[in-house]
Amino acid sequence: MRVLLSFVLLVLLPTALTAGDIAVTVYNSNLGVVSETRSLEFARGINRLAFADVPSQIDPASVRFELVGTGHNVTILEQNYAYDLISPDQMYVKYIDKQIELVDKEGQLYSGTLLTQAGGAIVLRESSGRIKIIQMSQITEVNFPSLPEGLITRPTLFWVYNSDHEGRLDGRVGYQTAGMNWAAEYVGVLNQDETKLDLSGWASINNSSGKTYVDAKLRLVAGDIHRARPEAARRAGRGMALAEDKLYAGFEEKAFFEYHLYTLPRKATLANREIKQIALFEPARAAVEKVFIYRPERNPSKVEVAVKFTNDAASGLGLPLPAGRTRLFKADEDGSLILLGEDNIDHTPKNEEVKVTVGYAFDIAAEERVMEQRKVSQRVIDKDIEIELRNRKDDPVTVEVEKKLYGFWDIQQSNLEFEKKDATTVIFKVPIKPDETVTVRFTVRNYLQ
Repeated sequence: MRVLLSFVLLVLLPTALTAGDIAVTVYNSNLGVVSETRSLEFARGINRLAFADVPSQIDPASVRFELVGTGHNVTILEQNYAYDLISPDQMYVKYIDKQIELVDKEGQLYSGTLLTQAGGAIVLRESSGRIKIIQMSQITEVNFPSLPEGLITRPTLFWVYNSDHEGRLDGRVGYQTAGMNWAAEYVGVLNQDETKLDLSGWASINNSSGKTYVDAKLRLVAGDIHRARPEAARRAGRGMALAEDKLYAGFEEKAFFEYHLYTLPRKATLANREIKQIALFEPARAAVEKVFIYRPERNPSKVEVAVKFTNDAASGLGLPLPAGRTRLFKADEDGSLILLGEDNIDHTPKNEEVKVTVGYAFDIAAEERVMEQRKVSQRVIDKDIEIELRNRKDDPVTVEVEKKLYGFWDIQQSNLEFEKKDATTVIFKVPIKPDETVTVRFTVRNYLQ
């Protein structure tokens, strides 16, 4: 892949990165932004330079280069991204119509021009002109005279540059790469009376970009960034972020533009093809409330159970919570943890409500019935609806009924008070005593267009 660049590398202000340093910013949208500083050897005039050990999923159009702490000028004239890596299959492809040697299990040597390698066999033309087919299962050794031109051991950027300097200079290279993701993972443990929740959060970072980042300064961005659609395999670049170098247990959080930035104040190694988990924050305790919700459009016979809390300091949290999976547990009498359920939460700023759906209540039954439908006029229809709730628990409960009503409607009458949540939702809060059955009855009038 060839990418033409036409920018000049000029003197920059001092940077937080020195030669050998690397900073990685990971987004939760298959994106990583990397900034690394290396000491590079330049020759005066127009020459070539290989910048090796870049990720195999790099976006070459996003590459930026800056000289660090120097008054010299360098102009990048051309960039080539080489990713044709050496492999046995590639060696065979490059040696079509060239001489190779094979040794089989019996030690017999075969020499000739490679015609093809396919279907588990190798076809050679010997010097006599005879064609020989050799099964690969019988081959123990293949000898190639040399490494074919164009094959490399690692993905590499090749630059054609024009420099006014002879010698080594520190350069900072920034680029985007796919194959990097992170997600928040939360673990909550309810206390015995189910009024408190001990919550811990982890950042789960997945690196499959094709490169290992050793002792990197790590940052995570929480938020939904807008990504431009690729045009002709080109993507827009993003800004780079740097991290401070401290010794600390978890991430430090702060608002950054319209996102939240989590900085690890110590270096970490992100190995390729590895998932690393780091604590997001110190475990916190929050006051919670267990709620029961009946949504007949989702499940006409079951009542959901959820745990909700307000993400504020008064409840014990008050932290911006990135989107992620939440698992809830409760300890049995012997102390062993029992999984209650899990749910995904969205990005939640502080002082907002968090609701984690755990599952369905075993001892609460529900049923919805349309008892009667009447045509009041050509464009008006009345429906009598009943929702029966049965509490088989030993404790009283309150069930929130969220009923969806579509089109133009209003409720003509109801045996219980209700709240209109929005244009399509009405809510009944129904208290039910132990072993009691309560029926919600209401008439909804629909106006047809």
